Amino acid sequence: MSSDHSSVLAAACIEVGLDHTDAEPIRLGENALFRLPGGVVARIARPGQLTVATREVRIAQWLAEHEIPAIRALKDIAQPVQAAGRAVTFWEELPPHRHGTPAEVATAIRRLHDLPVPADLPLGDLAPFVRLAERIDAATTLTDEDRSWLREHLASLQVRYANLPPGLPHCVVHGDAWVGNVVATDNGQVVLLDLERCSVGPPEWDLVSTAIKHTSFDWITAEDYRDFCDRYDHDVTTWSGFNLLRDIRELRMALYVAQRATENPTACAEASLRVACLRGDETRPWPWTPAL
Repeated sequence: MSSDHSSVLAAACIEVGLDHTDAEPIRLGENALFRLPGGVVARIARPGQLTVATREVRIAQWLAEHEIPAIRALKDIAQPVQAAGRAVTFWEELPPHRHGTPAEVATAIRRLHDLPVPADLPLGDLAPFVRLAERIDAATTLTDEDRSWLREHLASLQVRYANLPPGLPHCVVHGDAWVGNVVATDNGQVVLLDLERCSVGPPEWDLVSTAIKHTSFDWITAEDYRDFCDRYDHDVTTWSGFNLLRDIRELRMALYVAQRATENPTACAEASLRVACLRGDETRPWPWTPAL
């Protein structure tokens, strides 16, 4: 654990009366997760994310009120807590779990999409391009030519998204519904994780995440994808706006790895491959390695 994380975690735990002795790192990334004694997980957000963290806790509480299986914010404490400019939130630890199957993802997001849009919760509109320009600028392992092309590609997608074809009625969407954020616990529940991107928007955005695992990368079989469509009762690939949302999602995935490559040299080749595919050097399905 870094000294920065250690001091932030200690200050936040002291404020809410939680024991941080022997805190165990779970994941140290943009958001740092720590396992605390007593089945509690602490999440330290990036600097400047107090509003986002507050919103995520409120969304978790709203989902609990509607009995949607999702991560649960710890009850009976005022959160988030601010410590050294970082927002810290506290969550109930999940039982042992695995990544969800396509069918389980479909079931989980269908339950979410069927909820009425809350009038008293400022979810905001889906923001599919959030932080992409910053990630392009920070992708220093890519060539200047690639980054210039990516900026032009991003601008083109933003123009196209402003004219997104009509589809299913807008609803509450998860915003990042891949199999790492929809998990199945050993006690039989399928649980939504990472509510940071939860918002109001086209439900197709959540469906595209699984669709491209078959159509763009061949990571899941045709049978798995048919099962996904049957469980959700819709095939997003038949919609006229599919290619646009596919292109946006693929750009997000490419830039995620490009960002990782600046800190992890082993990701440089994958980052370059993904950009080359976006630029048309390969035909789908692309030989991307899943970045789990």
